[in-house]
Amino acid sequence: MGYAQGGGLTAEGRGRREQVRLAAAERFEQRIPVPQVAAELRVSERSVQRWHRTWEAGGLPALASKGQAARCRLGGDQLAELDRLLDAGPAAAGWEDQRWTLARVRDLIDRKFRVSYTVPGTWYLLRRRGWSCQLGARRAVERDDGAVEVWKKETWPSVKDRRRPSAPGSSSRTRPASR
Repeated sequence: MGYAQGGGLTAEGRGRREQVRLAAAERFEQRIPVPQVAAELRVSERSVQRWHRTWEAGGLPALASKGQAARCRLGGDQLAELDRLLDAGPAAAGWEDQRWTLARVRDLIDRKFRVSYTVPGTWYLLRRRGWSCQLGARRAVERDDGAVEVWKKETWPSVKDRRRPSAPGSSSRTRPASR
């Protein structure tokens, strides 16, 4: 079973997964062996074993879905506002450059909505909202390739030290010849 883009199951996915667990519970009542239940439901034996222990301890209600793992602390209007602020860019939010970092987004959420997130929590929130990690290009925009080539051909050879002539020596640190 695949997970949604933001990590974790969607409500529909949780519902489907719950139906699989409930189908396993029916088979547990019929005393069908775990390997056969796993094969019939096309899940791992470890999952079926875990469900069986849960079912034995708490019955059918114990296999019910517990809902979303972590509830978002921002409301729908706040999430829409956050998307608008992120689309406007870091400069519009008061930063000097155009780089969103997780710490900046966390600070923005804290400043605008008075809700505190950790840096990993901010990342989970952004992934659920469809944002992805973007890495900047390794070369500066201001880089002048022509000037770099001129420097390498004209300046570098005059600055570069010449190699020491090779001489017999020793790898021993205590011998003078190795210095």
